[in-house]
Amino acid sequence: MSRAIGVGGRQIGDDAPTYIIAEAGVNHNGSLQRAKRLVDVASEAGADAVKFQKRKLRETYLNETVDDPSRSEMGVQYTVSNLKEVSLTDGEFRELAAYARDADVRFLCSPWDEESVAFLEGLDLSAYKVGSPDMTNFVLLERLIETGKPLLVSTGMSEADEIDRTVQFLEEHDAAYALLHCRSTYPAPYHNLNLAFIDELRDRYDVPVGYSGHERGIAVTTAAVATGAAVVERHVTLSRDLEGPDHAASLEPNGLEKQVRDIRNVEESMGKPVRYLTRGEYNNRRSLGKCLATTRPIAAGETIRREDVTAKSPSKGISPQELYTVVGSEALTDLSADAPIHWDDVEEVTDEEYDIDLDGWGVVVRFADIDEHDWGDPDVFEFRVNGADMDASLDLAGYDKGLGIHAPEQVGHDLVDPSARDEATREEAVEVIQRVIDRTRTEIAPHFETEAPPIVVHPGGVTRDHMQLESVPELNAALERSLAELDTDGVTLLLENMPPLPWIYGGQQYHNNFMRADEIAAFCERNDAKICYDTSHAKLWCNYADVDLAEHARTLRPYTAYLHVADAVGVDGEGIQIGDGEIDFGRALEPFSDFDGPVITEIWRGHERRGKGFKLGAERLSSYL
Repeated sequence: MSRAIGVGGRQIGDDAPTYIIAEAGVNHNGSLQRAKRLVDVASEAGADAVKFQKRKLRETYLNETVDDPSRSEMGVQYTVSNLKEVSLTDGEFRELAAYARDADVRFLCSPWDEESVAFLEGLDLSAYKVGSPDMTNFVLLERLIETGKPLLVSTGMSEADEIDRTVQFLEEHDAAYALLHCRSTYPAPYHNLNLAFIDELRDRYDVPVGYSGHERGIAVTTAAVATGAAVVERHVTLSRDLEGPDHAASLEPNGLEKQVRDIRNVEESMGKPVRYLTRGEYNNRRSLGKCLATTRPIAAGETIRREDVTAKSPSKGISPQELYTVVGSEALTDLSADAPIHWDDVEEVTDEEYDIDLDGWGVVVRFADIDEHDWGDPDVFEFRVNGADMDASLDLAGYDKGLGIHAPEQVGHDLVDPSARDEATREEAVEVIQRVIDRTRTEIAPHFETEAPPIVVHPGGVTRDHMQLESVPELNAALERSLAELDTDGVTLLLENMPPLPWIYGGQQYHNNFMRADEIAAFCERNDAKICYDTSHAKLWCNYADVDLAEHARTLRPYTAYLHVADAVGVDGEGIQIGDGEIDFGRALEPFSDFDGPVITEIWRGHERRGKGFKLGAERLSSYL
């Protein structure tokens, strides 16, 4: 992993978001107003910095060239003649730097000579960009190193041995720097771009490496980020039709906005080198995946042959990867034709020994399977009520267990949304929740030992296309109305904290309310409410919002009456086995060291193999609670 450098409170390195520089250069064509508009464009697009170029022509070029550019070759003649027309005054530069501060975008500049460095030092820049023409300019580099500011050094126009020598020079002077791969032609043809050299620079020099792009379009720069560019620079212009050397290879405002958007999307997509099932994948796996199924009736005691087994959806039984574990085994139960095969059908399962010392431990069950499994010895059964359970007949025995109920998130394809701003949707949610409450008190609770059984309710507040945190007060006002309309005698209603990116029928969507700890705490205070605290949901929100999970838990501990505990990864990897994700349970559960309510090991697929996942989770939690 390469070293990182700091620029104005932002890190540039492998573990930081890509630092995006909008290179305005001299695309202002000498107009301060146009320069300010380029600052606005950079800020509005979400770039980290806007960069200009500063030069004193007689310090940068030989006097005879400045006096009479026409005596030089065509390229020099055009460049110097243009620069004489487009330079901003020192006063205009000061005004421009102040304007960028007010626009909340970092002001950077490439000095082309020592006198320009002295001037820019008065503007308190946080870093200096070294253009490709000056990568070999030890005179300028020496002066820039003296400032103590980090340097962003482009490597265009240079041979590999020249890069070696400059890096050696920077290292000998203990400079903080990054290298930017670059092709200094305007615009640069795709076949010359050679993005593979980004990896070579990183491996060879162990410093942050980026990309300064002069190609047309935005795809290549986005690809550079995917290859690991820690900083990118793209020229920006108000119009590619303007006169000047850089406009043709520049992005117009809409292009810069799309460039920043795509870079951030790519960063988000890179993730971490771990593999986990998202809830969306899990749902699809259940409906689209296959399990082993019988092709004919099989009697108990028969040996299962290859021709007796096929694979069919939905994925309700043994994975087809276990085909040759099942083939050759003896059927322990009578199996009908075209039926899924479960482990209990083909193997004598002996309970593994688990060292569980967890008061209030509970498992997630369905009405249909509560009596079909040996769950170990949990203290609580939490029933997940789905849409089909709302009217189904229940045949429950008596259980010496505590009871928890989880109200449905959806009925059919419709979200149960007690926070809905649409009044009809909100009223429908109240009706569904009330039906769950009524059924719990009259048909379910009498079979268990819990008085006033807890009913966990999702607050809803979901939007399809983007998060709308500004709507939280309105959503919570609707949620308060919903709670006030419910008859909760004989039960304890508990709202659950939510993850940022829920998987709901139709794809991933966005929660809005009941994620922030301070918001939830204030809601509980106003309504004398308690919550179900879900560690997995909380971690996903904390990752998304870049806040500390232990502090989140500490804030909500006084309002927590019920715990859902699972690990988490990223911003949507929930239900992970305890210890297999990113939660530091020692810190996260420290506020709950004296907790005496139900603790549900909410591990996805934890019910499989006789509740193995639930039991393992409980064993691992025993050292924390």
